[in-house]
This record gives sequence, structure tokens and C-alpha cells, in this order.
Amino acid sequence: MASDMDRSTFLNTVASAVLAGGLAVVAGAAAAQTAAPEDWRQHDVVVLQGLDKVTARISRFEVAVGQTVRFGTFNIRVETCQDLPPTLPPESAALLHVEDQPPDEQPREIFSGWMFASSPGLHAVEHPVYDVWVASCKSASTDGQSSAPGSN
Repeated sequence: MASDMDRSTFLNTVASAVLAGGLAVVAGAAAAQTAAPEDWRQHDVVVLQGLDKVTARISRFEVAVGQTVRFGTFNIRVETCQDLPPTLPPESAALLHVEDQPPDEQPREIFSGWMFASSPGLHAVEHPVYDVWVASCKSASTDGQSSAPGSN
């Protein structure tokens, strides 16, 4: 940050950038920007990336809204996935619930809230072995289709 004033202004802006329904959009590292609730587009699938810190492997996987997927010891449930249209700054956000369930133990919720593709550290899963973050949202109806001529 250029000065303490800029830093406190930035932190205040980030703290107050909440949309109806609880969505906040952080555009870049210098300022927070919000979009109108009607700008957000609902999608059927969230694309997640997960890191196994022991093996240093990154996995990319898709989860349908309303479904739960297992990654390592995590149970990840997706409530919704939304993004902004191409005419606005790029952003995808998903409402997730993450439980940690090691073998022979009861599940323990470690994260419940919104994750943003542009700011994975803003609302991060705190875990010593695994990390999970939102990569994007997509619609199942366009899965496997291409806009290339002659491809359909």
C-alpha cells in the first residue's frame, strides 16, 4: 500500500463490501468493487482445485450444486455457484461447506461460507494437509459443447 491511509481505506472498503445475499467481490489487491445482485449468474457446477500438501499434488474437480464430494479427508458440499458476465470484472463465487473427517472419526466443520476465485486467500480453508479453492463456475448444459465451427 502507498500509505497507512490507503491501507486503512482498503481494509474498510473490503470489510464493508457486502452484497445482498452475502456476496462480496474483491477486485484486485488495491480496491473492492461490488456488483448488483441481478448481475450474478447462477450455474450448476463449481470447478474446485485442491492441494495435497504432503504430495504437492493439485487436483482439479467438478461438483454439481447440491452435491457433496470427497477430497482427501474433506467432505465438500456446494450450495451455489455464481459468476459475473464478461462485461464486468471476472469473478466466480461459491457457497461451500467443508467438513474434515479423518478415518474412524466424526466429521468436524472447518469452513462454511463464500469462496471467491479471484481471492482464494480471502476466505480460505485452514488445514495442515489440504487446501481447497474455487477455480470457476460453469453450467452443466454446456458441458462438452464447443463453439468451434463444425464441432457440434
